[in-house]
Amino acid sequence: MTVGTPPAPVAAAGPRAADRRTGSHVWGGRVFAGLSYGSGILILLVLAAVAVFLVVQALPALTADPTELEQISWFRAESLLGYVGPLVFGTVLAALLALAMAVPVSIGIALFISHYAPRRLAQGLGYLVDLLAAIPSVVYGLWGALWLIGVLDPVMTWLSSTLGFIPIFAGYQAPAKNVLTAAVVLAVMILPIITAVAREVFLQTPRLHEEAALALGATRWEMIRTAVLPFGRSGVISAAMLGLGRALGETMAVLMVLSPGLLFSFFLLKPGQHQTIAANIAAQFPEAAGLSVSVLIATGLALFVITFVVNFVARAIVARRKDFSGAN
Repeated sequence: MTVGTPPAPVAAAGPRAADRRTGSHVWGGRVFAGLSYGSGILILLVLAAVAVFLVVQALPALTADPTELEQISWFRAESLLGYVGPLVFGTVLAALLALAMAVPVSIGIALFISHYAPRRLAQGLGYLVDLLAAIPSVVYGLWGALWLIGVLDPVMTWLSSTLGFIPIFAGYQAPAKNVLTAAVVLAVMILPIITAVAREVFLQTPRLHEEAALALGATRWEMIRTAVLPFGRSGVISAAMLGLGRALGETMAVLMVLSPGLLFSFFLLKPGQHQTIAANIAAQFPEAAGLSVSVLIATGLALFVITFVVNFVARAIVARRKDFSGAN
């Protein structure tokens, strides 16, 4: 063998090793693609299975006569629609109030963490926000029932006495077990979710965009208003919809702080006016049997439809506005 000539076995083994590596890459890509497609199809199948289950189980209530529904002890309505309607109204009202309170605060916290706070303080606040998102809902319910109601009582008394000429603030009665208190608890619960998502979106703002705004003489707030907020608009909308989805389906916290009622009422400070679908199911299900279970599942079907519509609208808004955001 001459010097500099590679051994024959090595030269022969090179192409075969390359072929084996190429073949493994091809099969790995096919397996990964199959798992991805399968996961996507599985999600659709689970969603369809849940929808079919709700429809089938709610069908006896949907087709029952009003006389049959009147035999249920806690059913106080002339029809199933008359029973579900106030629950839908209370659910949407509490969730929207919570969203109106949580979104501005969440955006402020996210901007402070991402653009104002020192690095060590920002890391600590970020961990704290993530920790708040992991607290069980029953803990929030205990906090609201044992502490928050007493704290809000003088505030709501002042609101009713000072702004009572506005119908939504009229008629307050202690204790503060009303829809506004439930909305405050829900706002605190969805605050970490919206803040965490908005913070990550704001941190993805291109550094060149921020530096260009500052180089043109913009203040930090003007830089945020012209570069950061337009870039993160779609992400903030997505974060708000995630929070709204949790607020719509929250159960224990609302059950523990809200005095229930079945009315179409905009009196935010009166107890016994509103109830949410999830809290009503949790309250009535232990004693339900037969047709009453179908009635509760029918209300769950209404909540399923509401959540689906909210997510669909959110996706449409995000898809429509992303072309006009600073990300593009």
